Amino acid sequence: MVSPGSTIAEVAERTGLSKDTLRWYEAEGLIPSVRRDASGYRTYDDAAVRIIDLVVRLRRTGMPVRETKDFVAMTREGAATHGRRLALLQEHRDRVRAHLEQLEGDLHAIESKIDHYVGLIAEGRDCAASEVSGRSLG
Repeated sequence: MVSPGSTIAEVAERTGLSKDTLRWYEAEGLIPSVRRDASGYRTYDDAAVRIIDLVVRLRRTGMPVRETKDFVAMTREGAATHGRRLALLQEHRDRVRAHLEQLEGDLHAIESKIDHYVGLIAEGRDCAASEVSGRSLG
């Protein structure tokens, strides 16, 4: 866990985001505003870091910026938005699952192509001649 009052550099290291990205996320409403210390520097408590971690995961899995902003805005509205947040996350989960299925198919095609070339190399056959003859997977 990040201790209360963690600096932007510490949070950047923990989350993998740059300091500039953290600042931009805050300015764009992708993360809640963070507290400032007496010198005006950002300080992040554990709750802020948990939200940032979630936002990173949502963005990394393809949630659009607009939906991410909406989700973060709803967190400020409290329990009244639980149902809307749940629906947003369920819809996103369904998109992620569909994407994973597509990636599984793509991975299978790549693995088949690797097996094809491994076989050609093991047999000492010319890969180019095999592809011209139409025996290749593409």
